[in-house]
Amino acid sequence: MCIPPTPVEETSSSTTSASTTKKFTISDVTSNNNHKSAYTLYRNKVLDITKFAKVHPGGDIILLVAGKDATVLVETYHPKGVPMRSINKLTIGTIEESQVPTSYYSWSSPFYNTLRKRVTQRLSELKKPLRGTKEIHFKAVLILFAFWFSLYQMYTNDTYYKACLWSCTMGVFGHFVGTCIQHDGNHGAFGKSKWMNLFGGWTMDMIGSSAFTWQFQHMLGHHPFTNLLTTSTPKNTALLESDPDVFSSYPFMRMHPTHASYWYHSYQHVYAPFLFALMTLAKVFQQDFEIISNKALYHIDAHCRYDDIKNVIRFWSMKFISMIYMCGLPIYFHGLFKGLGLFFIGHLVCGEVLATMFIVNHVIDGVAFVDYDGNDEIHPKTTNNVTPMEECQKDSK
Repeated sequence: MCIPPTPVEETSSSTTSASTTKKFTISDVTSNNNHKSAYTLYRNKVLDITKFAKVHPGGDIILLVAGKDATVLVETYHPKGVPMRSINKLTIGTIEESQVPTSYYSWSSPFYNTLRKRVTQRLSELKKPLRGTKEIHFKAVLILFAFWFSLYQMYTNDTYYKACLWSCTMGVFGHFVGTCIQHDGNHGAFGKSKWMNLFGGWTMDMIGSSAFTWQFQHMLGHHPFTNLLTTSTPKNTALLESDPDVFSSYPFMRMHPTHASYWYHSYQHVYAPFLFALMTLAKVFQQDFEIISNKALYHIDAHCRYDDIKNVIRFWSMKFISMIYMCGLPIYFHGLFKGLGLFFIGHLVCGEVLATMFIVNHVIDGVAFVDYDGNDEIHPKTTNNVTPMEECQKDSK
């Protein structure tokens, strides 16, 4: 936590508004953290998004930032920017200067703005929309068909070893549901309609987990703060900038250079595959229930979802329904022990494929970790002491 956010320039209409002169504290924002009263921060502004959530083009996904600093999500989810007139309409005041949260990010950085410009320009050149394409939907249909067909074959195949093979296949396509459908749906990129994105996100519930858990861990933790681990905890943990997707496996797995090293970490390459296989089982039977019970995922507040009774009903009903066709029907067709075996085989395969894919794509040889040197800027460096941002700038000259 080091760079203070760039203040938002006021327009003449906003500076004359009495509401924008009202001062709020961090506690004022964090206490309004649900669908009935949702405040959020954008740089130094306090926004009331309670009513706006119902008409937000991206759906009620905006409620994820209720009671939180939304700056990183506003900036990264809107590569073309958000008109200041829209921000000003929602602004009810500013945060007290002494409490303006600091961040690892600087949105005035020439690197970030150049990167954002190049991405949108490249999409325009390829004539690709920002969300929802026929290719994505066609792929989703194939994946969903393969998942349910594998599940059906697992039920009805009289030869148990063949049923096990179909369970493995179901696990693989369950992984694809998670990475290719629900991922895009919960990010608001599966379709142009918020209902299409809701359906895409719901497929996470369909395979037995919870879309809400994924939203907290992935969208509020991993995507804004990829490979980022804050070692000094701020006074208000709601402002903690850390990636729970990558580093929550510690102390079993050491993925960050600042983590203390123990003797068994020398062998983590040996036991990691066994831990990876347990990934989806841990989410379905442990993490999902912990979050809805505690209304928090580590430092991430979950009241924004679970204070709404409709979401609670969705959670419990989908847990019950999915257990019927994921576990109950295999037991019905194959008996208790064989049915449970099929259920666990599918999960172990899904967890192994998903975790391996995730780790390989995020914690690879030469990956850069933030290294704050006390200056006004932060330079992520690789384990080989290379600064990718500086190398990129050299190449562009």
